[in-house]
Amino acid sequence: MDISGYTHKINRQIILAALLIPAFTAEGADSSPAYNYLNIPSSAHTYGLGGVNISTVDDDINAVDQNPALLGPEFESQIGINYMRYIAGSNFAGARFGTAAGEHGAWSVGIQYYGYGEMDRTDISGNITGSFSPKDVAFSGMYSHDITDRLRGGINLKFLYNAYGDYSAMAIATDLGLNYYDPESDLSLSAVIANLGGQVKRFDSHYDRLPIDVRLGWTKSFGTFPVRFSITAWNLTKWHLPYYETGDGTSTDKLKIKDSFGSNLFRHLIFAADFVPSDKFHIGIGYNYKTRTDMSTYSRSFLSGFSVGAGIRVSSFGIGVALSQPHSGATTFMFNLSTNLSELL
Repeated sequence: MDISGYTHKINRQIILAALLIPAFTAEGADSSPAYNYLNIPSSAHTYGLGGVNISTVDDDINAVDQNPALLGPEFESQIGINYMRYIAGSNFAGARFGTAAGEHGAWSVGIQYYGYGEMDRTDISGNITGSFSPKDVAFSGMYSHDITDRLRGGINLKFLYNAYGDYSAMAIATDLGLNYYDPESDLSLSAVIANLGGQVKRFDSHYDRLPIDVRLGWTKSFGTFPVRFSITAWNLTKWHLPYYETGDGTSTDKLKIKDSFGSNLFRHLIFAADFVPSDKFHIGIGYNYKTRTDMSTYSRSFLSGFSVGAGIRVSSFGIGVALSQPHSGATTFMFNLSTNLSELL
């Protein structure tokens, strides 16, 4: 986007591409860089399990943003707050409240703020004339209902506001989710259609697409072994997710395009394991192959693609933390706090 007269030809998509690490492939971005912040979770538990997880049944209200069908009447008067220190000096924070709506339903409201720090404002000659702080805000309202004793459906309506200096945009998006949970075998299956919708106010004449996605999730434990395993399939609206392989950065050869069956398959999958010895503690690890291959440069670290998180419940409060290093120069941190208001009153 050309912000003539205000900035020195700042391209908003380049800014978001640098901050939010969308995957740029041999055919360009694999989805529109605009609104890619919608793929960043507000739950430390989810972030520790690879960044996307729609099937892990959790008692933290922060986690329901992944799948509105994970919300239920068990979240009676629960409130949660979250904070993430992201890359390039970005800071994200939000809050969510949820409660029962009868015996078989629940509703929730939330807000998420994404701030990308302060940037120089320049004139067309490159002279600094001040500064501005780009930001995105997402407001959401959610409802879920038990279809049967094991199947639940949910809907999440999101109002999105974006401000970059004197320019702003608005969009409306919807998530639709289903979850099947069998407590006897500890099996959870989920399906989500995420980010259906579009812009209702543009920055300029260019229309930015929302990152519409179809996702499937499986979570299961086996016997008395206190570990839940998860596999999440995402970006299912397309099969080909090619990327550039640059090796260790020392070669003078041209960049190689990777578009094999195996690379495409694993770039659609996120693997996670969650050690849950009791209902008051968990520690999880996730592996996101797409994140690792998106960072396929000489400065990618061994930890790229991996994430780890832990949570503990103390008295009436749930606390969660998660860490990830998608790039050798970018370590991210997330913190969650949740509590049941009825237990405090």
